[in-house]
Amino acid sequence: MKKELNHHYIGASYGGNQEWFSGFMMRLGGCAAETAIESCIYLDRNFATSLCPFDAKNVTKADFVSFGEIMKPYLHPKMSGIDRLSIYLEGFGNYLSDKGSAITLSGIEGDEPYEKAKAALIRQIDKGLPVPFLCLYHSNPRYKEYEWHWFLLNGYELFEDSLMVKAVTYSEWEWLDFYELWNTGRARKGGMILINN
Repeated sequence: MKKELNHHYIGASYGGNQEWFSGFMMRLGGCAAETAIESCIYLDRNFATSLCPFDAKNVTKADFVSFGEIMKPYLHPKMSGIDRLSIYLEGFGNYLSDKGSAITLSGIEGDEPYEKAKAALIRQIDKGLPVPFLCLYHSNPRYKEYEWHWFLLNGYELFEDSLMVKAVTYSEWEWLDFYELWNTGRARKGGMILINN
């Protein structure tokens, strides 16, 4: 079974890119804000919400950069980054509240069992909702570029003995083994955010 969400393009780019943001810290550590912005654009386009301050069906690169400045006070990168789900839940939650949205957020911490995370991920994507994901340290060098980083999961393919997920970051995507991604082999975990609409 395979399901992929209909992600948006900005020009020829598959979604936005934190490297577009203005300001060094946002370009370096604006990944949490970037996933929140992508989620807002996606929700406006697919669920008729009013979370993006621009035309969600025609977001330009300039709009995306401006949206970054709007989201910055809510998810401004700290010295250690947005390294806990609680920071993301509070920051993005405050943005949603300020927009008058009834959408709520919850989290699944990275130390929860794999089967629980797997079921939640499939449930979210089956509902047509992207999943912001935080990976901290990872013991597998394969995931080096995902360390200490927020990105979106917006698709899955379920096989008899594995689950592959579509990871989106820096305007690109690739398929990752969810069991490997979730089981980092490190004591400190990340986790994922569930959008409840």
